[in-house]
Amino acid sequence: MRKKILALFQRHYRRYHDILFYVLTLCVIVVSTYAAIQISRAKDAQERENLQEREIPVVEYTVKEKPVYVALQEAGLDNQTVAQIVSKLGSVVDTRKLQKGDTFSISVDSDKHFIMLLLTQGFKRYYVANVEGALVAGVSDVEIKTRVKTAAGKVEGALFNSMLAKGLQVPLILDFTDAFSWTIDFNTDTRNGDEYAALWEEHYTVTGEITGQDLLAASYKGAETGVTTNAFYFEDDFYDETGKMSKKMFLKSPISFRNYRISSRFSYGRMHPILKIRRPHLGIDYAAPAGTPVQAVADGTVRYAGRKGGYGNYVEIRHANGYTTMYGHLKSYGKGIKSGAKVKQGQTVGYVGSTGLSTGPHLDFRIKEKNKFVDFLKMKNRNSAVRDVPKDKRKEFEELKVLYLKELDAAKKAAFEKKPAASEESNEA
Repeated sequence: MRKKILALFQRHYRRYHDILFYVLTLCVIVVSTYAAIQISRAKDAQERENLQEREIPVVEYTVKEKPVYVALQEAGLDNQTVAQIVSKLGSVVDTRKLQKGDTFSISVDSDKHFIMLLLTQGFKRYYVANVEGALVAGVSDVEIKTRVKTAAGKVEGALFNSMLAKGLQVPLILDFTDAFSWTIDFNTDTRNGDEYAALWEEHYTVTGEITGQDLLAASYKGAETGVTTNAFYFEDDFYDETGKMSKKMFLKSPISFRNYRISSRFSYGRMHPILKIRRPHLGIDYAAPAGTPVQAVADGTVRYAGRKGGYGNYVEIRHANGYTTMYGHLKSYGKGIKSGAKVKQGQTVGYVGSTGLSTGPHLDFRIKEKNKFVDFLKMKNRNSAVRDVPKDKRKEFEELKVLYLKELDAAKKAAFEKKPAASEESNEA
């Protein structure tokens, strides 16, 4: 029997040998794979544990809540290290001028080793970091993005309030009215139902905070006249559709658009509210809150700035072509306003007050043409100081104008083709 078994084994040895080899090889592969998986899992678990151990907490503060040096001390740093960090921070930002709203964050590891201090002030970030045991300081700008937006609506009451109620920001509204300062007085010329449209660039941070708005184009249509006036920003100025600059010698008003009202007009026989006698009032009274800025209506030279009888605090400016303007009852004077000072159109010459013979805060504004008082609101000769878009820039202006008008028209269509309840639309272009 044994011989038969040996003979059988010898005849099939190669087959059994191959089968055994494959079985052993398979076992080795399975065991190796299993071991590799277990090792990898253990390694991943260790790495996660290490990462958790190395996780550095970041604590945020405002300067109002806690001064920087106090926060560093409370983080467990010794006084010498705190002094070094604050000194290093002072090399990139004036720490004496930090504002209460400025924010900062501190990173210190579990062993009380300083990692980083990050201070945000406005749209800049200042940092002090521990790099291999040495303190390094620097500054970087907050990332600012830009988008183009449009808005359109109708006036209900006052333009300023109408635009403000629809979410437009005050600086943009003032830029809008400034674009028409030489052609429209928005406190006397506006009517309910007037239509406006604006196109602007909006700058914002990644968190959505708006950092600035630059007006590109504006449109205003009178409800009664049906006349549409446009202004397009080009080469640092606003131009009308014909390519002529909007600027003229005189502004339409000595008070920038801020809801003032005309309380008394030019007259040769007005009843004086205090003296109770009829006497000429050869100027215009603009009632406005005390402290409202008063602007020079044209370039000129200050002839007088000081007290003057019933006018109270008073400024007189001499202009080209024989014109003189006067500003009375001022609360105070603008920066640098004194006799002999040169002033630019739109420069603040003072602030609305109630000095002298006055029943309340207002500006007494007067203008002379060759030593004769004239009614500013009825002046026909505005002595336009208009210039055209340069010839070599004309094509570029026309191309921009077409794009601007297209966006303004789209904004109007979106706003005015809806039911009255939705009188305004603001879009990103």
